[in-house]
Amino acid sequence: MSTTADIRKGLCIELNNDVWQIVDFQHVKPGKGNAFVRTKIKSLTTARTLENTFPSGADLKIVRVERPVVVNPVVNYP
Repeated sequence: MSTTADIRKGLCIELNNDVWQIVDFQHVKPGKGNAFVRTKIKSLTTARTLENTFPSGADLKIVRVERPVVVNPVVNYP
């Protein structure tokens, strides 16, 4: 388990039984109250975008996602 201090763009997390990728985040420390992290996340299964707020220090489950890499695409010219 990781905390909100480990959040960075491109990180994949598990939330509500779905895998989400962090598109953007902002750490906010208001003058009154506790700090929090405002995130914009995108679902890797449905491509839905959601804005979510995590309290500072909240536990997150980081997921490792492997994507295929195209090294040299084959292009056939006539």
